[in-house]
Amino acid sequence: MTGPERTSPPAATGAPAGGSAARAGTAPPHAAAARAGAAAQADAARAGAGPRIVGVVQARMGSSRLPGKVLRPLAGRSVLGRVVRAATDSGVLADLVVATSTDPADDAVVAECDRLGVPWHRGPVDDVLTRFVGALRAHPADAVMRFTADCPLLDPEIVALVAGVYRAVPGLDYASTAIARTLPRGLDVEIIRAGALDALDRLATGHHRVHVTSYAYTHPELFRVLGVTLTPDRSGLRLTLDTEQDWRLVRAVIDHFGDVSVPLAKLADWLDGQPALRVLNAAVRQKRLEES
Repeated sequence: MTGPERTSPPAATGAPAGGSAARAGTAPPHAAAARAGAAAQADAARAGAGPRIVGVVQARMGSSRLPGKVLRPLAGRSVLGRVVRAATDSGVLADLVVATSTDPADDAVVAECDRLGVPWHRGPVDDVLTRFVGALRAHPADAVMRFTADCPLLDPEIVALVAGVYRAVPGLDYASTAIARTLPRGLDVEIIRAGALDALDRLATGHHRVHVTSYAYTHPELFRVLGVTLTPDRSGLRLTLDTEQDWRLVRAVIDHFGDVSVPLAKLADWLDGQPALRVLNAAVRQKRLEES
């Protein structure tokens, strides 16, 4: 089931500089260069130059540890709304769609999408890969950037950087910042070629259908995979939203910075001076890949 066809909100012509360097064959982005690059990519996305990239945000109300988290309010904007804004502000997406489930509880997600003016697609609760394939068929593109709606601190500049790496490497099937992790959980970005996503739909079973792209990066003999790393290593931070401890940290960040997307470098520098906040969720165990 697919929601009403709408154009995505206008992409921003710039993104705040994060000051991080990519070690995947890209130069460290200078602030002005990063903003100029994001503007150029926004123009290219609108003009149809290069591969057409669609963003797909997976979102549903069900959560074993924090039910309803995607619609929790942060400075007057839902968690989902923050993810949608950050992805759009990257300037690299030709389209954006939210992939939710057919569970009646997710009628609330659809209502929020309608309020935000964002297209939606509904599919099986546990077969998230099927949802992504359906969203891609409804919104055709050459590549898909996958986002999850529990990442309210997503950095638009990192989204733009990963899209740029993907465009710079011919024949790439999949790129992600999570293969060799240097980013905090909650800021990772991944992109997959549309044809590779279709291949996953044929090959993936079990938990790989829940995690969408995991079959690709665990089978590098079948797919051309690239890990994107950024310096300095900030993988010790946890900035995702999966538990009440995570919520307390995220809410403190938003209370301080307000309703804006915060560049990772600025956020990390601030957290360096907030040891009491950093330990709030330091003991949270990340679920294993095999856990749904």
